Amino acid sequence: MSKIIVIGSCGQIGTELVLALRNIHGSENVIAADLKDECPSILSNGPYIKMDILDRDAVRSHIINEKVEEVYLLAALLSATAEKNPDFAWRLNMEGLFTILDLAKEGHLKKVFWPSSIAVFGPTTPANQTPQHTIMEPSTVYGISKQAGERWCEYYHHKFGVDVRSIRYPGLISYKSLPGGGTTDYAVDIFYKAKAQGNFTCFLKEDTELPMMFMDDAIRGTIELMQAPPEKIHIRSAYNLAGSSFTPAELSQTIQKHLPDFKISYAPDFRQEIADSWPNSIDDSCAQKDWGWKAQFDTEAMVEVMLKNIQV
Repeated sequence: MSKIIVIGSCGQIGTELVLALRNIHGSENVIAADLKDECPSILSNGPYIKMDILDRDAVRSHIINEKVEEVYLLAALLSATAEKNPDFAWRLNMEGLFTILDLAKEGHLKKVFWPSSIAVFGPTTPANQTPQHTIMEPSTVYGISKQAGERWCEYYHHKFGVDVRSIRYPGLISYKSLPGGGTTDYAVDIFYKAKAQGNFTCFLKEDTELPMMFMDDAIRGTIELMQAPPEKIHIRSAYNLAGSSFTPAELSQTIQKHLPDFKISYAPDFRQEIADSWPNSIDDSCAQKDWGWKAQFDTEAMVEVMLKNIQV
């Protein structure tokens, strides 16, 4: 079996992606890598190494020496966190990508996954059913870095034949791992507060509609994209992917069907401006057509699973 490494494996996506890949490829063949000295206990069933994606020489030597053939590069500073530290966010989000793309260009890697985001869109983008190909004028550091990354992925594929694949993730919702500083994080935190306290203060306005996705769908979509034959992959920037769209008010109403006494209040902060620049809903017909993508969880199904599994 070829070796796979997931860089940024302790984050919201990485934790569950490592477990899913180990189920498919065997625990010993999927290396988890992150900045932390030790991995979370949930990832202790396979190899873990401490890795700084900005240490280019160390990353290169490990991947080459271990004969890794497939990289999932998840290490990044997310939207809300990146706004507080833009210089570091740009460096982290871009330099790591070049390290991995160069390894693939030189023939050390067969396949690369790099996540993009709905943050590539901006206030001038059509907000409803945002198409695959449209105006992209991001207004955040995170979005600027992701749009630039999409262009570089496309360039490395066309110029050097690098097999790089990407998804524009919407907001992701999971009960297995905590989010890491994104503008859509309220849609995870709300479940913990609902069960523990019976109330929640949201940092977005009640009518802020955003595209969201249950993590099980996101992980499945990622793996399906990576398993698709190369001739099926017609977009080498990043594919739109959609789950369901809702507002904080709509989410709270769905939660109240299960927890009738739950209350929500609103105190919008700097993240409101970020959210206002993003789409309300996403058209993912290209992913459906090219490699058969289809979401399985709507809002009702996601809420039911989250409330059943959240432990407080």
